[in-house]
Amino acid sequence: MNRKTVKRAAVATAAVLACGAAAAYLYLDTTSGIQRTGKENCADVVPAGANTADGEAICATLAALTDAWARGDAEAYGRQFTEDGTYTTYVGSHYEGRADITEGHRALFKDFLKGTKLAASYLDLRFLGKDAAVLTGRGDDYTGGKPGLAELSKVQTYTLVRDTDGAWRIAAFHNTQRRNVMERFSFLYSPATAPEAEK
Repeated sequence: MNRKTVKRAAVATAAVLACGAAAAYLYLDTTSGIQRTGKENCADVVPAGANTADGEAICATLAALTDAWARGDAEAYGRQFTEDGTYTTYVGSHYEGRADITEGHRALFKDFLKGTKLAASYLDLRFLGKDAAVLTGRGDDYTGGKPGLAELSKVQTYTLVRDTDGAWRIAAFHNTQRRNVMERFSFLYSPATAPEAEK
């Protein structure tokens, strides 16, 4: 074989492999929808038998958080966290304390997140005693039309506590970007890894 033939064969092989990889990615991406999108209304995940006032107060904290974000109000956003609260973003930034969370969001609201709003759905609320709760959900920031529940790309965990003044505030927040193709691949490769709600 001459060099020209080898080069053409290598280019053709690379093209076939690239097309195959693109097709596999598209297949995984289009078949990676989530089954459990959550509830649009926070009150719908307050467990039966829980103190109704506490459930309403927790949902009000989340509503105040969303409202502050929509207004780009870093002070009001920060007030929803405890003085020593923590906030971990999906890119791995970790803020410690209300002041750090507030100042970080002040900058974000002026730059990367300017003019955005929050969309959320709620998966589960569990009380850990009378003064602590964990709320999990899905969320995203957006401009323009509000995304549908199945389009929310982040999974979020809020740990809330009854603060010293009796108000429910966020003590810890963790935001994880959903990697839908990787998730779908792992479920295909090892079906037992899929959460019950996604089987």
